[in-house]
Amino acid sequence: MRILVAEDHASLARSIADGLRDDGYAVDLTFDGSEALHLASSNPYDAIVLDVMLPGRDGFAIIQTLHRRDVQTPILCLTARDGVLDRVKGLDLGADDYLVKPFAWEELLARVRSMVRRKHGQKSSTILVGDLEIDCARKSAKRGGVAIELSAREYALLEYLAHRQGEVVSRSDIWEHLYDQHDENTSNVVDVYIGYLRNKIDKDFPTKLIHTRRGQGYLLGVER
Repeated sequence: MRILVAEDHASLARSIADGLRDDGYAVDLTFDGSEALHLASSNPYDAIVLDVMLPGRDGFAIIQTLHRRDVQTPILCLTARDGVLDRVKGLDLGADDYLVKPFAWEELLARVRSMVRRKHGQKSSTILVGDLEIDCARKSAKRGGVAIELSAREYALLEYLAHRQGEVVSRSDIWEHLYDQHDENTSNVVDVYIGYLRNKIDKDFPTKLIHTRRGQGYLLGVER
């Protein structure tokens, strides 16, 4: 999953970005409101963590513009102001959630996970694909009741395919959700990680869950 973090307090911004990366997210980081608006309008983020008080363009103006442009990415607003009117204003403009600084790190992570689930229409933190169970809160997976050891990137790929289960997802789409703007990998690296996942998810099971659609991409699901 790919997250945009827009926060003008440099040390806090880097701390949030590093923490999200440690949790398996791809992260683009900006300290400026105008750049945040450009990035949010140009990339298919799974969630945006947005400081209300940004230079260049404030968070409220960014939310308004994104909604005029029909950008549907869920937004978590961060603010140092604990006023009810500020929270109401942000939510009325279209923010999906609000968090007042200082905040607990685990709470920010939980809110980001919740927004990503809602974006993909998932009500539960657990996704079932046949006998494959993916726990989005614990970032873990098991098949047939047996835990599967996954790297952070392998898990991120599996979770994204699971959110889109039953759909054919192109290599470029996968790449755009798993890698940030500064990553030098190309979409061909997706094929490599699909191979890693197949070895761990499908190799020892007669029913295969990861399917290739030649010239189109990949699909995760139980084929009838």
